[in-house]
Amino acid sequence: MDEAAELRKRIRSLIPARPGAQREFAAAIGLDETKLSKSLKGTRRFSPHELVRIAEYSGVTVNWLLNGSDDAATVTAVPAPTARSRSPLAEGPPDEPRRRILETAWKLIAERGYHRVRIADIARECGTSTAAIHYHFPTKDDVLTEALRRNVKLAFDRQVAELHAIDNAHERLVRLVELQLPTPGLLRDEWSVWLQVWNESTLNPAMRALYWDSYDRWFRTIAMTIRRGQEQGVFREQDPDHITTQLSALIDGLGIQVLTGKPGSSVSQMRTLLRDFIDRNIVER
Repeated sequence: MDEAAELRKRIRSLIPARPGAQREFAAAIGLDETKLSKSLKGTRRFSPHELVRIAEYSGVTVNWLLNGSDDAATVTAVPAPTARSRSPLAEGPPDEPRRRILETAWKLIAERGYHRVRIADIARECGTSTAAIHYHFPTKDDVLTEALRRNVKLAFDRQVAELHAIDNAHERLVRLVELQLPTPGLLRDEWSVWLQVWNESTLNPAMRALYWDSYDRWFRTIAMTIRRGQEQGVFREQDPDHITTQLSALIDGLGIQVLTGKPGSSVSQMRTLLRDFIDRNIVER
């Protein structure tokens, strides 16, 4: 069975075997039922965005969808076990209330700030009780911890879905950077959560290990892309970790300037500066 057929088989396994389940699944991932049916039959390809939505809704990773394992070697570094959310594949069917609570809490933290969000706010937005929130997340710190893990999963899924078909390391690195720009919407919300995690890990030593395990995946992804480019002869020979430190620091600094509204800063300017850095310091001439 080829890779595309295996992908379809895995997605079918996520859809309950009962009348109307495929229609409900299509609605949940924001896809027309006819398009879902065509994709499952192999007459239409799933887009990267659709793979991400399927993974998010089902509680699996895009790596599992494409390669059959969360830990399969792929185009991006795999998260450390400590930086992963609970896996429904290992623990049974997806926990819909928990998923909905986490998505709501994550969004509130991104929009309002961790210290301005109360458990009662999360409960109200979910239409449930504070006791129900505490059942899934005993403390407020647990909410932030899982919000960080959700950030890691969102980035991992997005990168695997978008980059798995790009072989040229230069193109892959440019696309990887593009996928990290704090554009309005989901990516800006991810950046907002990261900023608050940075702040909390500065003040709370207990959070630092998880933060570094989470950030390390991003660092290793850049470094492995640069190593791949060196193997292909499109990137100059230099210490991959050293140049990754420079590039990741530049991304972080520019991203903070955009999010904090530094005069003159913008996503467009950030993109230009990062591509200029890659051309001047990484690409083989």
